[in-house]
Amino acid sequence: MRFGVRLGIDPGDARIGVATSDPSGFLATPVETVRTGRGDVRRIAQLVVEREAVEVVVGLPRSLSGTEGPAAVKARDFAARLARRVAPTPVRLCDERLTTVSAESMLREQGRHGAKRRAVVDQAAAVLILQTALDTERSSGQAPGEIVEVTDE
Repeated sequence: MRFGVRLGIDPGDARIGVATSDPSGFLATPVETVRTGRGDVRRIAQLVVEREAVEVVVGLPRSLSGTEGPAAVKARDFAARLARRVAPTPVRLCDERLTTVSAESMLREQGRHGAKRRAVVDQAAAVLILQTALDTERSSGQAPGEIVEVTDE
């Protein structure tokens, strides 16, 4: 397992959930929710610097069959913009099938409803994305997902 703090990102149309790991890469915890739009990539880049992150893991929403639709295209675009901003810190795309559904279910079970749940569901989804990536790396010994190549666009 590589050492260092990682950030987990759940990009969405309205909000972006952010999570972080401890330096040993054992546990993911929520950080904040960033409003999608002007300044979102800048804020996440600030978090990368503040937390001295060695890597960023962005959730890639695929369908149950593994295909990629419009949401995956948006996630790839967001990851590319973020990769350009935080270079040389690597950005990886990791499969996030059903993480928001799982996060919603978990929060519902904890008794969080309505606005209280919506306020943290994106962070909870980011935690699930990052924790899955950490667990995958720990069990396989390989960095999870696919690296986002930095381009000059």
